[in-house]
Amino acid sequence: MSRGSKPGTFTEHLFKILVIGDLGVGKTRFVNRYVRNHFSSHLKLTLGVDFTLKVIAWDSKTMVRLQLWDISGHEHFKNMSRAYFKGARGALVVYDVTKESTLEGALSWKLDLDRKVVTDNGRPIPSVLLANKCDQGKVSSKEPRFIDRLCREKGFTGWFEVSAKENFNVDEAATFLVKNILLCEESDTEEGQCGDVTLKQASEKQLYNCC
Repeated sequence: MSRGSKPGTFTEHLFKILVIGDLGVGKTRFVNRYVRNHFSSHLKLTLGVDFTLKVIAWDSKTMVRLQLWDISGHEHFKNMSRAYFKGARGALVVYDVTKESTLEGALSWKLDLDRKVVTDNGRPIPSVLLANKCDQGKVSSKEPRFIDRLCREKGFTGWFEVSAKENFNVDEAATFLVKNILLCEESDTEEGQCGDVTLKQASEKQLYNCC
Protein backbone atom coordinates (compact mmCIF):
# COMPACT_ATOMS: atom_id res chain seq x y z
CA MET A 1 0.00 0.00 0.00
CA SER A 2 1.25 3.48 -0.72
CA ARG A 3 -0.04 6.97 -0.26
CA GLY A 4 1.07 9.91 -2.35
CA SER A 5 0.01 13.25 -3.70
CA LYS A 6 0.87 15.51 -6.60
CA PRO A 7 4.42 15.51 -8.04
CA GLY A 8 6.79 17.67 -6.04
CA THR A 9 4.98 17.17 -2.72
CA PHE A 10 5.74 14.85 0.18
CA THR A 11 4.94 11.17 -0.41
CA GLU A 12 4.48 8.33 2.07
CA HIS A 13 4.63 4.62 1.31
CA LEU A 14 3.69 1.62 3.43
CA PHE A 15 5.14 -1.67 2.17
CA LYS A 16 4.62 -5.15 3.55
CA ILE A 17 7.91 -7.07 3.33
CA LEU A 18 8.10 -10.83 3.81
CA VAL A 19 11.18 -12.37 5.45
CA ILE A 20 11.04 -16.05 4.54
CA GLY A 21 13.24 -19.14 4.48
CA ASP A 22 13.77 -22.42 6.29
CA LEU A 23 13.81 -22.85 10.05
CA GLY A 24 16.96 -21.54 11.76
CA VAL A 25 18.54 -19.65 8.86
CA GLY A 26 18.75 -16.40 10.83
CA LYS A 27 15.71 -14.43 9.64
CA THR A 28 14.91 -12.97 13.05
CA ARG A 29 18.52 -11.99 13.70
CA PHE A 30 18.63 -10.27 10.32
CA VAL A 31 15.46 -8.29 11.12
CA ASN A 32 16.74 -7.33 14.57
CA ARG A 33 20.02 -6.11 13.11
CA TYR A 34 18.28 -4.13 10.38
CA VAL A 35 15.61 -2.52 12.56
CA ARG A 36 17.34 -2.19 15.94
CA ASN A 37 21.03 -2.62 15.03
CA HIS A 38 21.08 -5.42 17.59
CA PHE A 39 22.39 -8.99 17.40
CA SER A 40 21.82 -11.78 19.89
CA SER A 41 22.90 -15.40 19.61
CA HIS A 42 20.15 -16.37 22.05
CA LEU A 43 16.80 -16.01 20.32
CA LYS A 44 13.81 -18.32 20.40
CA LEU A 45 12.63 -19.75 17.11
CA THR A 46 9.77 -17.79 15.60
CA LEU A 47 6.40 -19.47 16.01
CA GLY A 48 3.94 -18.09 13.49
CA VAL A 49 4.79 -14.53 12.47
CA ASP A 50 6.66 -11.67 14.13
CA PHE A 51 5.91 -8.12 12.99
CA THR A 52 8.42 -5.26 13.04
CA LEU A 53 8.16 -1.70 11.71
CA LYS A 54 11.03 0.16 10.07
CA VAL A 55 10.64 3.81 9.06
CA ILE A 56 12.98 5.23 6.42
CA ALA A 57 13.41 8.84 5.34
CA TRP A 58 14.11 7.79 1.77
CA ASP A 59 14.76 11.32 0.54
CA SER A 60 13.58 14.86 1.31
CA LYS A 61 10.19 14.16 -0.29
CA THR A 62 9.64 10.48 0.45
CA MET A 63 8.93 8.51 3.63
CA VAL A 64 8.88 4.71 3.52
CA ARG A 65 7.39 2.54 6.25
CA LEU A 66 8.20 -1.15 6.11
CA GLN A 67 6.12 -3.80 7.81
CA LEU A 68 8.55 -6.70 8.12
CA TRP A 69 6.77 -10.04 8.41
CA ASP A 70 9.23 -12.55 9.86
CA ILE A 71 7.51 -15.84 9.03
CA SER A 72 8.38 -19.09 10.78
CA GLY A 73 10.22 -21.60 8.62
CA HIS A 74 8.36 -24.49 10.22
CA GLU A 75 6.58 -26.63 7.62
CA HIS A 76 3.22 -26.09 9.35
CA PHE A 77 3.39 -22.35 8.78
CA LYS A 78 4.66 -22.75 5.24
CA ASN A 79 1.41 -24.55 4.49
CA MET A 80 -0.44 -21.43 5.68
CA SER A 81 1.64 -19.05 3.56
CA ARG A 82 -1.18 -17.81 1.32
CA ALA A 83 -2.72 -15.87 4.21
CA TYR A 84 0.68 -14.49 5.28
CA PHE A 85 1.75 -13.50 1.75
CA LYS A 86 -1.36 -11.51 0.91
CA GLY A 87 -0.61 -7.84 0.20
CA ALA A 88 3.18 -8.22 0.21
CA ARG A 89 5.19 -5.80 -1.94
CA GLY A 90 8.58 -7.44 -1.59
CA ALA A 91 10.44 -10.33 0.01
CA LEU A 92 13.78 -11.18 1.58
CA VAL A 93 14.43 -14.90 1.08
CA VAL A 94 17.08 -16.18 3.47
CA TYR A 95 19.31 -19.23 3.54
CA ASP A 96 22.18 -20.31 5.80
CA VAL A 97 25.52 -20.65 3.99
CA THR A 98 26.64 -23.27 6.54
CA LYS A 99 23.69 -25.52 5.60
CA GLU A 100 23.50 -25.85 1.84
CA SER A 101 20.19 -27.69 2.04
CA THR A 102 18.62 -24.39 3.12
CA LEU A 103 19.41 -22.96 -0.33
CA GLU A 104 17.04 -25.54 -1.79
CA GLY A 105 14.57 -24.49 0.88
CA ALA A 106 14.91 -20.85 -0.16
CA LEU A 107 14.17 -21.76 -3.77
CA SER A 108 11.08 -23.64 -2.61
CA TRP A 109 9.90 -20.57 -0.67
CA LYS A 110 10.48 -18.42 -3.78
CA LEU A 111 8.42 -20.77 -5.94
CA ASP A 112 5.61 -20.68 -3.39
CA LEU A 113 5.83 -16.88 -3.24
CA ASP A 114 5.55 -16.49 -7.02
CA ARG A 115 2.50 -18.72 -7.08
CA LYS A 116 0.64 -16.74 -4.45
CA VAL A 117 1.45 -13.03 -4.81
CA VAL A 118 2.16 -10.69 -7.73
CA THR A 119 2.50 -6.96 -8.36
CA ASP A 120 -0.39 -4.82 -9.58
CA ASN A 121 0.67 -5.51 -13.16
CA GLY A 122 0.76 -9.27 -12.64
CA ARG A 123 4.51 -9.75 -12.27
CA PRO A 124 6.36 -11.46 -9.38
CA ILE A 125 7.05 -9.08 -6.53
CA PRO A 126 10.68 -7.96 -6.05
CA SER A 127 12.59 -10.51 -4.01
CA VAL A 128 16.20 -10.61 -2.83
CA LEU A 129 18.07 -13.78 -1.90
CA LEU A 130 20.19 -13.44 1.25
CA ALA A 131 23.17 -15.76 1.78
CA ASN A 132 23.22 -15.33 5.56
CA LYS A 133 26.01 -16.15 8.03
CA CYS A 134 28.72 -15.43 5.44
CA ASP A 135 31.08 -14.79 8.36
CA GLN A 136 30.97 -18.56 8.95
CA GLY A 137 31.37 -19.97 5.47
CA LYS A 138 31.10 -19.67 1.70
CA VAL A 139 27.85 -18.76 -0.04
CA SER A 140 27.82 -22.12 -1.74
CA SER A 141 30.07 -25.00 -2.67
CA LYS A 142 29.66 -23.51 -6.15
CA GLU A 143 31.19 -20.29 -7.46
CA PRO A 144 29.23 -17.05 -6.89
CA ARG A 145 28.56 -17.10 -10.62
CA PHE A 146 26.42 -20.17 -9.96
CA ILE A 147 24.29 -18.14 -7.55
CA ASP A 148 24.05 -15.33 -10.14
CA ARG A 149 22.72 -17.79 -12.70
CA LEU A 150 20.42 -19.46 -10.20
CA CYS A 151 18.89 -16.11 -9.24
CA ARG A 152 18.25 -15.21 -12.86
CA GLU A 153 16.62 -18.57 -13.51
CA LYS A 154 14.42 -18.35 -10.42
CA GLY A 155 13.44 -14.69 -10.86
CA PHE A 156 15.18 -13.05 -7.90
CA THR A 157 15.78 -9.32 -8.28
CA GLY A 158 19.26 -9.78 -6.82
CA TRP A 159 21.25 -11.48 -4.07
CA PHE A 160 23.65 -10.51 -1.29
CA GLU A 161 26.08 -12.18 1.03
CA VAL A 162 25.00 -10.98 4.49
CA SER A 163 25.96 -11.44 8.10
CA ALA A 164 23.58 -10.27 10.80
CA LYS A 165 26.30 -10.96 13.37
CA GLU A 166 28.90 -8.77 11.66
CA ASN A 167 26.33 -6.29 10.27
CA PHE A 168 27.59 -6.97 6.76
CA ASN A 169 25.39 -5.95 3.80
CA VAL A 170 22.26 -5.84 6.00
CA ASP A 171 21.28 -2.26 5.17
CA GLU A 172 22.52 -2.61 1.60
CA ALA A 173 20.34 -5.63 0.88
CA ALA A 174 17.22 -4.07 2.39
CA THR A 175 17.83 -0.76 0.60
CA PHE A 176 18.22 -2.59 -2.71
CA LEU A 177 14.86 -4.30 -2.18
CA VAL A 178 13.08 -1.04 -1.27
CA LYS A 179 14.58 0.67 -4.33
CA ASN A 180 13.12 -2.01 -6.57
CA ILE A 181 9.73 -1.86 -4.86
CA LEU A 182 9.63 1.89 -5.46
CA LEU A 183 10.50 1.32 -9.12
CA CYS A 184 7.58 -1.09 -9.36
CA GLU A 185 5.25 1.38 -7.68
CA GLU A 186 6.28 4.10 -10.11
CA SER A 187 6.02 1.98 -13.22
CA ASP A 188 3.27 -0.55 -12.52
CA THR A 189 1.36 0.74 -15.52
CA GLU A 190 4.35 0.57 -17.85
CA GLU A 191 4.89 -2.85 -19.41
CA GLY A 192 8.25 -4.41 -18.69
CA GLN A 193 9.57 -1.90 -16.18
CA CYS A 194 9.02 -3.75 -12.91
CA GLY A 195 11.95 -5.92 -11.98
CA ASP A 196 14.26 -4.66 -14.72
CA VAL A 197 17.05 -3.75 -12.30
CA THR A 198 19.65 -6.43 -13.00
CA LEU A 199 21.55 -8.76 -10.73
CA LYS A 200 24.69 -6.82 -11.57
CA GLN A 201 23.43 -3.89 -9.53
CA ALA A 202 23.15 -6.12 -6.48
CA SER A 203 26.52 -7.75 -6.97
CA GLU A 204 28.25 -4.37 -7.17
CA LYS A 205 27.48 -3.99 -3.45
CA GLN A 206 29.03 -7.36 -2.60
CA LEU A 207 32.63 -8.10 -1.70
CA TYR A 208 32.86 -11.86 -2.04
CA ASN A 209 36.22 -12.18 -0.32
CA CYS A 210 35.40 -10.12 2.76
CA CYS A 211 33.71 -12.98 4.59
